Amino acid sequence: MRTTIAAALALSAALLSGTAEAQPQQQHLRIALREDPDILDPTLSRTYVGRIVYAALCDKLFDIDERLQIVPQLATAHRWEDPRTLVITLREGVRFHDGEAMDAEAVRYSLMRHLTMQGSFRRSEINDMEAVEVVDPRTVRIRLRQPSAAFLSQLTDRAGMVVSPKAAEAAGRNFGTRPVCAGPFRFVERVAQERIVVERFPEYWDAGRIHLNRITYLPIPDNTVRLANLQSGAVEFGERMEPDDLRAIQRDRRLRAVAVDELGWQSLQINVGNGPRADTPLGRDPRVRHALELALDRQAIVQVVYEGMYTPTVQPLPPANPYHVATLRPEPRDVARARALLREAGVAAPLPVELLVPNNPDLRQVGEVIQAMAGEAGFDIRLRAIEFASGLQAAQRGEFELWLVGWSGRVDPDGNIYSFFVTGGGNNDGRYSNPEVDRLLNAARAELDQERRKALYEQILQILVRQDRPRIFLWHRKNIMAHSARLTGYRPVPDGLIRVQDLRLN
Repeated sequence: MRTTIAAALALSAALLSGTAEAQPQQQHLRIALREDPDILDPTLSRTYVGRIVYAALCDKLFDIDERLQIVPQLATAHRWEDPRTLVITLREGVRFHDGEAMDAEAVRYSLMRHLTMQGSFRRSEINDMEAVEVVDPRTVRIRLRQPSAAFLSQLTDRAGMVVSPKAAEAAGRNFGTRPVCAGPFRFVERVAQERIVVERFPEYWDAGRIHLNRITYLPIPDNTVRLANLQSGAVEFGERMEPDDLRAIQRDRRLRAVAVDELGWQSLQINVGNGPRADTPLGRDPRVRHALELALDRQAIVQVVYEGMYTPTVQPLPPANPYHVATLRPEPRDVARARALLREAGVAAPLPVELLVPNNPDLRQVGEVIQAMAGEAGFDIRLRAIEFASGLQAAQRGEFELWLVGWSGRVDPDGNIYSFFVTGGGNNDGRYSNPEVDRLLNAARAELDQERRKALYEQILQILVRQDRPRIFLWHRKNIMAHSARLTGYRPVPDGLIRVQDLRLN
């Protein structure tokens, strides 16, 4: 009954948010998001759903295509003058939503903002950058401290987004409440936990590929409610649908679905050094973390919650990644050994551990299965459900012991590893620190030979996965995207972003 009522309320909200603009001829697309994004400032944001909104708001210097190739966007070309000097040629005639010109100075400003702004989550992504020089209005030269195999790929995400210097200076820390970029849509309004609205920017440099007039993003965390909204026509697109929704979507001639292997992972992050909540047996002792991992049967969790569609893993690199370490596989579940490790660590069972879980039905179910499995090995897992963006903030402050959290993934392995495990990394909420891992991570960034670089990542993963265990990787997901049959032009890319170019409602 509660699900039915929730679906009705969500449907009503979605229809109200659309009003007259929801008519097909108005080309108003409504997208159901799995969570509400955090701040809409590319320097300060962390959420995957935020990246979906940025796909409409903020073009990047480079993008990736369906084959995971890096392609120009605000840039038209690039060349390496030497292994530490990158020259980028910019597109001519691009304007920000406030009418200001997008030029080399704006690129320099944005890159330095990403690097130096207090609280920037881009800093650890581009901290090899030493200087940015304006050669002329259409050319920038970026000087690095060391060669970097990863740097160009970082510019395909938020570190490559260019913001209006005029708007950013005027707004300061409040820029995310009304972002001004150079994307195909400009910001209209945001009502937290309810909607984000953007409208077509007539002066967009690639305007011929933009057919929608308006997009409304609606956070709908409940999977059943997201599906109900799709089936009723209250929304035209639902991102990251659940495997058990797939058959219902495929039976509905009004809907289309596509499932693509993602670039990222799902994991249990452990607080090993971020404040008082790290001072626990789990945070202090790798043997306790190993015991927790041995208590889990990844394949069984995937089967129970996701109908076996996801791929169990112990590493951040999916099987299709050329740097994937094939010899690193999940250990079989071993409750007896887990209990022995707890005794060896001097821990009396049951050991209480609070698990922070995003407030989505499937992830709450994952938490319950983990709770039951770990209970058999001597852990007393206590679940605390939390809205996803609030959970990220709590984790950053160290207000967690164990946190069920995923990552949407990047093309280059550095983007899946570095900021999560390097000392002081932007996504290293557990404050893990190992000087040898730091050394290897920086060496892997600087190594341009693929085979030698792969060997470095194998060393890194052996330490992370088999020795220190600051994070327990669980599985690689499939991005299951569903949309109305009226929508054409959608291009499924493994990063899961909904690119708005060529989208049209018929």
